Amino acid sequence: MKFEFNQEANAIVKLVFDDENLKPGTVRLDTAGDKPTLLLGLGKQDELKTASVRKAFFAIPGETIKYGFDSLTIDGLNDPALLAAAFEGLWMGNYVFTRYKQDKQADRRLKTLCLVQAEGLEEKLTESRVLMESADFARYLVNSRPIDLYPETLAQLTKQELEPFGVEVEVYGKNKAQELGLTAFLTVSEGSDKEPQVIIAKYNGAGDEPYGALIGKGLTYDSGGYGIKSTEGMVTMHSDMAGSASVLGAIRAIAANKVNKNVYGVVLACENMIDGSAYKNGDIISSHLGKTIEIDSTDAEGRLTLADALSYTEEALKPSYMVDVATLTGAVVIALGDVAAGAVGNNDQLMKDVLSAADLSDEPIWELPNYDEYKEQYKSTFADLKNTGGRAAGSITAGLFLGEFVQDTPWAHLDVAGVTYRADKAKPPHPVGASGFGVKALYQLVKNR
Repeated sequence: MKFEFNQEANAIVKLVFDDENLKPGTVRLDTAGDKPTLLLGLGKQDELKTASVRKAFFAIPGETIKYGFDSLTIDGLNDPALLAAAFEGLWMGNYVFTRYKQDKQADRRLKTLCLVQAEGLEEKLTESRVLMESADFARYLVNSRPIDLYPETLAQLTKQELEPFGVEVEVYGKNKAQELGLTAFLTVSEGSDKEPQVIIAKYNGAGDEPYGALIGKGLTYDSGGYGIKSTEGMVTMHSDMAGSASVLGAIRAIAANKVNKNVYGVVLACENMIDGSAYKNGDIISSHLGKTIEIDSTDAEGRLTLADALSYTEEALKPSYMVDVATLTGAVVIALGDVAAGAVGNNDQLMKDVLSAADLSDEPIWELPNYDEYKEQYKSTFADLKNTGGRAAGSITAGLFLGEFVQDTPWAHLDVAGVTYRADKAKPPHPVGASGFGVKALYQLVKNR
């Protein structure tokens, strides 16, 4: 979908406020005027926000398919930020993942948003378009199935998508990972015949200024290992690399919009599978930092790969801050549902910046408590740590476990398990399947920090 500054649209979206018969996000066709008009409920006008606009406009593309409109203009909205939110809502409502299915609606989907030029509007819409394209890249990665999307193909797609924007992408295989001492990461990968990959994307937009680092969990498939999941639990585990997709999508957006910052994107990609070489429940393994870990559950594998990713990134890349993003726990879904990501960290200012970025992007993130008492739950009798802390406060203990592998660098952890994938139905403003959650928040974090 694109935007243009003209009045050639073949239909109008007219905003309707304070109408009990037209609830927010409800659409009704009016053919009485010169052009077909889609009346869109937006609730109370004095409560209008970017989030509510984005959600409401998500419903429009379904109606344009029904009536055959391929271009729209908007009547009753002039603020550039609200128009950008409307554009994003239309974009996400228009999104369809077509890798495995013929798209019979392709020629009938919305193609153009026609608007009147206004000060600052083109810049705002251009930024939104890049963010939406980058979120689409993240969605494509997450929605792709592990028969096609595994560590090597993830690395290939990363290079293919990011390098045209000036991002340097380095990829290391198993031998180099062994040289680097990524022991915990490699242990997780041992049960798979797919070679693990270390992916480092480097964007330099600010010369000699310090680099930040975004680190994504890269489990391209998670069977649970010998802590095997149920069939139902495994079906959507192609989405267990959604944290890495958010990171790579954010790096794409930062580079495409030429943000004046320096940032790394780091992904340790592997599969968690089962064979005679796979690690076992009860094993004790080492890590890049040297700390030993008792395997309480092979299904708590993401924190092992991220432990090495954090430790390696801090030592080798020396970033000024680190933010990791992971579909880490089912516990965060129990705590926060599919509304918000959970966060813990070691630095108050970085956490404030993360929460501010979340607010700017309308991608909700909630800071969880990080009291020292929680750390008692993952102490081990025989090793330095256990890789689970039990059921109680599971999202908190998982995050604090990662913090054991960060030494001095400001760090924040985002558990996005509840917000990155919806298997059965869309939840405005996100389409069915991968949501692309996190791309915008990470972009705003890097841009404004």
